[in-house]
Amino acid sequence: MIVVQAILLKVALDYRSHNDGGVPFTGLVQHPKRPYNFWQWRSQRPYWEFMAYFIIATTILHLLFGSSDFFIGLLGYCALGIEATLPIPQVLANQKARSCKGFRLSVLVAWLLGDIMKTAFFLSSENIGPQFKICAGIQFALDAYLGVQFWMFGNGDSIKDLEMSRV
Repeated sequence: MIVVQAILLKVALDYRSHNDGGVPFTGLVQHPKRPYNFWQWRSQRPYWEFMAYFIIATTILHLLFGSSDFFIGLLGYCALGIEATLPIPQVLANQKARSCKGFRLSVLVAWLLGDIMKTAFFLSSENIGPQFKICAGIQFALDAYLGVQFWMFGNGDSIKDLEMSRV
């Protein structure tokens, strides 16, 4: 699975749009500079260096603390927390632009249906740890808010598009 994910990330880097420098949401809103220009690399080398350091660091941590229940639990909370908060950049971009332009309703519906099924399963299961239930709830709340944004703003022009059309 890790190899497949690395290949998918390489494909994403190879085929990202070069018109906007490969920066997500460019043109919608002005974004603050990310720490260390994370995910805004102009070439692939810094990305692969980051991946190598990340793999080395997590391997060392796993070798040192892999038998610790606390470490495994903490790792689970971190992994699930990252997954649960993945919609945050989309929520923030929509809010700043006051538009959901480019965000497909079919994606939103699929996310919400998946969240409902996942959350229902986790809440009805006795053998599921609390981190799964907490993170599923967070992810559902964020995706539900994306639905509210889609209802409030629609899939129309962003504030920047409207300002440009007035000029």
